[in-house]
Amino acid sequence: MIARFIVYQRERFPVLAHGPLIAAFSASAMCFSALLRGSGHFPSWPLLLSGFASSFIFFAQLRIADEFKDYADDLAYRPYRPVQRGLVSLRELGVIGVAGALLQLAIALLIDPALCLILAGVWAYFGLMTKEFFVSRWLKAHPVIYLLSHMFIMPLIDFYVTAFDWLVARVPPPAGLFWFLAVSFVNGIVIEVGRKIRASEDEERGVETYTVLWGRRAAPLVWLGAVLATGGLGVAAAAQIHFTLPGELLLGALAAAAAWSALTFLRRPTHAASKAIELMSGVWTLGMYLSLGVIPMAVRAGSALVQR
Repeated sequence: MIARFIVYQRERFPVLAHGPLIAAFSASAMCFSALLRGSGHFPSWPLLLSGFASSFIFFAQLRIADEFKDYADDLAYRPYRPVQRGLVSLRELGVIGVAGALLQLAIALLIDPALCLILAGVWAYFGLMTKEFFVSRWLKAHPVIYLLSHMFIMPLIDFYVTAFDWLVARVPPPAGLFWFLAVSFVNGIVIEVGRKIRASEDEERGVETYTVLWGRRAAPLVWLGAVLATGGLGVAAAAQIHFTLPGELLLGALAAAAAWSALTFLRRPTHAASKAIELMSGVWTLGMYLSLGVIPMAVRAGSALVQR
C-alpha cells in the first residue's frame, strides 16, 4: 500500500515539488502577520510546523477532491491516471482526506481551540467547491468565473494559517493583512493558468487547458498579466512591512524572467516553452512568498541581533 501511494504522489501530488512551495506559503503567512504586529523574531517551531502541516493537508485534500470531481472525465479521456488504472481507489483517497481533516482538527485544538472556528469556515467553502457551488453546469460554461470562484480558497487557507500567529498572540487580525491575502488569490491564478498552458502536441482530447479555451496567444498573456498583477500587490504588501525596495528588486527580476518565458512561448509554443512557464509559475510563487515573510523576518531578526 505504501508503495502504491508513493507512486500516486509522484504522479499526482509530488511532495518534493509541492513541499517547498507550501512551506514558503505557510511560514511566510505567519511571518508576515508577525511583522505587521511589530514582532522581530520568527514564530516558534511548533507553530511553524503546525501551520505547514495544516496547509499541506489542505492542498492534498484539494487534489483528492479533484480526483472525485474529475473521475468520469479522467476515465473517459485519461485512463492512464492512477485512480483510473486501479493503482489507488477513490475510497482510499477519501479515507486519507478524512484522516487529514481529523489531524487538522487535532492541531487546531492543541494550538488554540479558537482556530477551529476559522478552520470550519475554510472547510465550509471547500465543501461548496467540491459540489461546484451546486451550479456545476453553469460554472463549466463560464470558465473565468469557475477559475475565480475556486481561487478564493487560497486566501481562506492563508487567513487560517496567519491565525497561527495573531490569534495565538491574542490580538485581532493586523491591519495590512489584506494585501497578503490578495497576493495569495492572484498567485493561485498564476499557478493554475501556468500549469494549463500547453503546446499543440501536448493537448489531450477532453482536457480544457487555457490554451484550448483562450488560444495560444491569449493564454500566456493572461498568465503574464496575473504575474504582473501579483507583483503589484506584492509591492503593496511589502510596503506594509517596510520591505519595499528589496521586494521590488527581487520581484522585478522574477517578473523579467516570467516575461521572457511568456515571450518564448508566444514565439514558439513548444513543449519546452510550456514547461518553462509552469516552472516559472512555481519559482515566481516561491520568490513572492519568501520576499514577503521569511526573508524580511530574517533581516529584521538579524538586525536585532547586530544591535545587541
